[in-house]
Amino acid sequence: MNADQAILSATSRTDANRVEALDILRLVAVVGVVIFHFGFNGPPANGKPLVAFPEWATVAKYGYLGVQLFFVISGFVIAYSAVGRTARAFAIARIARIYPAFLFCMTVTFLVTLTFGQPYFQVSLTQWAANIFIAAPALKQPYVDGVYWTLILELTFYVWIYLLIATGLFPKHIFPVVLGWLVISLVNELGIESYAIRKIFLTDQSGFFASGVLLFEISRGRIGPAVQCLFGSAVAVAVLQAVHNLEGMRALTGHPFDGMTVAAVSLAIIATTTAAARVRTLPLASWVTVLIGGITYPLYLLHQTIGYIAFMHFSRFVAPDLLFAVIVIAIIGVSWAIWRFVDRPGQRTTKTILTKIAEGMAGKISQHARPSSY
Repeated sequence: MNADQAILSATSRTDANRVEALDILRLVAVVGVVIFHFGFNGPPANGKPLVAFPEWATVAKYGYLGVQLFFVISGFVIAYSAVGRTARAFAIARIARIYPAFLFCMTVTFLVTLTFGQPYFQVSLTQWAANIFIAAPALKQPYVDGVYWTLILELTFYVWIYLLIATGLFPKHIFPVVLGWLVISLVNELGIESYAIRKIFLTDQSGFFASGVLLFEISRGRIGPAVQCLFGSAVAVAVLQAVHNLEGMRALTGHPFDGMTVAAVSLAIIATTTAAARVRTLPLASWVTVLIGGITYPLYLLHQTIGYIAFMHFSRFVAPDLLFAVIVIAIIGVSWAIWRFVDRPGQRTTKTILTKIAEGMAGKISQHARPSSY
């Protein structure tokens, strides 16, 4: 075993209950999104998307549903990671998991775009500064990379879990919370259609997140008829949302999408995650699944804009399918380096810093709250 394998094995041993199959599903999800971007929704060239394999378009166009697979996995993993943690510990863990890799990958994408993006892509220092806060559109700046929109949904979900922990509703009262969430989602998506409600309550994606949360609850033994009924309702809402969202996809891409196909893929996504949650371990060395799970996040953050820039520059000289393979392999290599040398140490450092800040603030609050001596 080499040094990297030893480190990875040590990492895997720190979580004896790690659901290894979910790491493989993360890879499946990011592969779907990559295929969508390079097989169907590529960068514009001469009035139409430039893609690596246009003959795959009828299948590749459904790769965007990899995002929904991410959401189901997130529902499971976040519920899993939240149990037994205080709200403060949960928040620190989530910030450490998301932010160091995001900041580094966003900055790399900014520098690549600034240096090589012309004439296809433009970026500014103001845009980079706004993206430091992730929610760049709130500061009236576009994302440095379009894939960041999903991070906003993830962070919104994290905030809700944080509030549920802080108020004592998670995990004890998670079932009525999920039921209320699904009802709000249906009322908004099929009736009110409020943009604000959609963004605050994730009413266009809640079924996928909720399915993941309920899968976790079922996996730890909460399997009564009411829970099964609620899980079935969450799955039904997820499928309905996926089909309902097709109107936006058709408007965005100008292409038709088949509702039955989207419904079937959505069901397959949840069924596969259900199976993965039951399997847990795989006949693979633990370090392999840890590695796969580790590289998927930077791979997701880096592949679109940087990949498009490389594709636009070199597609005149290299066969599209070969160029696509080279780009993906290169980004996988960079993703491994980022995970190994930036993300992992960045998570540790961020946790340490935030924990010290939180403890210092708690100490000051305690001092102010202490009665004065007379």
